[in-house]
Amino acid sequence: MGLKSVLRMTTAVVMLSFASMAPSYADTPPDTLVMATSIDGVTSFDPAEVFEFVGGEISNNVYLRLLVRNEADFSEVIGGAAESWEISEDGLTYTFTMRDGLTFASGAPVTAQDAAFSLQRVVKLGKSPAFILTQFGWTPENVEQNVTAQDDRTLVLRISEAFAPTLVLNALSSGVGSMVEKAVALSHEKDGDLGYDWLRSNSAGAGAFVLRAWQPNEAIVLEANESFYLGKPKLNRVIYRHVPEATAQRLMLERGDVDMARSLGAEQIDSLASNSDVKVEIDEKATVLYIGLNEKKPELQNPKVQEAIRLLVDYDGIGGTMLRHQYRVHQSVLAKGGFAALEELPYKQDLEKAKALLAEAGYPDGFNLELDVFAGAPYRDIGEALQANFAQAGIKVSVVASDRRQVLTKYRARNHQAVLMVWSPDYGDPHSTMDFFLSNPDNSDAGTAKTAAWRNSWFDPELKELADKAIHESDTEKRKAIYADIQRSLQTDSPFVVMFQQTEPVAMRSNVENWVSGPAFDTYVFRGITK
Repeated sequence: MGLKSVLRMTTAVVMLSFASMAPSYADTPPDTLVMATSIDGVTSFDPAEVFEFVGGEISNNVYLRLLVRNEADFSEVIGGAAESWEISEDGLTYTFTMRDGLTFASGAPVTAQDAAFSLQRVVKLGKSPAFILTQFGWTPENVEQNVTAQDDRTLVLRISEAFAPTLVLNALSSGVGSMVEKAVALSHEKDGDLGYDWLRSNSAGAGAFVLRAWQPNEAIVLEANESFYLGKPKLNRVIYRHVPEATAQRLMLERGDVDMARSLGAEQIDSLASNSDVKVEIDEKATVLYIGLNEKKPELQNPKVQEAIRLLVDYDGIGGTMLRHQYRVHQSVLAKGGFAALEELPYKQDLEKAKALLAEAGYPDGFNLELDVFAGAPYRDIGEALQANFAQAGIKVSVVASDRRQVLTKYRARNHQAVLMVWSPDYGDPHSTMDFFLSNPDNSDAGTAKTAAWRNSWFDPELKELADKAIHESDTEKRKAIYADIQRSLQTDSPFVVMFQQTEPVAMRSNVENWVSGPAFDTYVFRGITK
């Protein structure tokens, strides 16, 4: 790191430290975007591990992936670190040509050896998102034979089955397809961890920005990568300030202490309507909000109890009033607007039918239930609304509100009873979502595929077989029909209660332009933002 970079980083950290101690009243620096949001869910910046929202959007700006989603049409996958590719006739071998002249932020060239290393380390480390790559038959034992660099510019991938090419290419455009500089990662290796411990809080990528600082529950600083292959970002710096309270975010935005407020509630959004210094953009997202019912709890194994819980939710009341601007009613795992999404809404609140089902299941007086939720808005409020809904049938809910990191850790260890959780697909193909909700190869506590199915101690082999059939189906209409069948089954016979789909409101100062959100949790693009 050069002296100039050190000075810039120091300036930013000093500013953050000052800002964290007391409210400021100065405008933000003209070359810096400052966002107020909640960053309490961040656990790691290693692209082999990142699997939560803020970490995902940062990863997309710090790392360049082998393939990327087209910012003009996010349904399309185009070249990223690889500029072209060929697929063998049998569909088992993919040969990529790396982009000529591409460099990491360090200035070192991005080679096929770096690409092979990056994909291999995801499989070898076996963190939560690894299943996106291991579905291609790669294991820690065989990945070096199946993911190889023939020379500096030629990467060859051999997969176990002839999957639909769109699935393979979309998967490689997800976060696990990020290019990590091999030499830097290995220079920080400890006990064979492939640089994992260091990369959890540092970056070694070829993206538009470099991770310069992370102070948990305080701030994150990104600095522009001047050598980014699509050109230097318009702003020199992006700063996340941890401000979990929506009211505080709104006040800071109106004073000009921050340029953006990312998690305002309906009341805050409405109150900004008359302020000409501020504007609100609302983006359609593929994120769905669901309740996960852990079948380790005996009551939650019963299909009649699961059905009763679906009938207790006041979808219109919560979605239409409390969550206006932020979520709308949606009851399928595939979000509206995406390929094969089911838009049917079979459930409305029906208290009498829910009570009857609970009585038939042997729980006429209900039971006690813990519901884990994120502490920030609007999730605690949703939890309390569900608490009131469920109480009408005797289910006594204890709402356990914790920071995102704690909720995610508990969920990923499947130590919850019920959890209010969000899901956003990792890549553009519907199999991303289907695999997450259906795949569970080992339902023991030792299972390593920490999908939603595993986390909720559930597995339906027939639905999984249907999902596997879909990824080999080349007829688009037949594939849609398979996914429709799966979604209907998940709606009525699974531990997942999908309730809402996100519409993300972002409030910003009126001079902020070119905010790009994209449909997924990790499709944010910061390099074109101006102010």
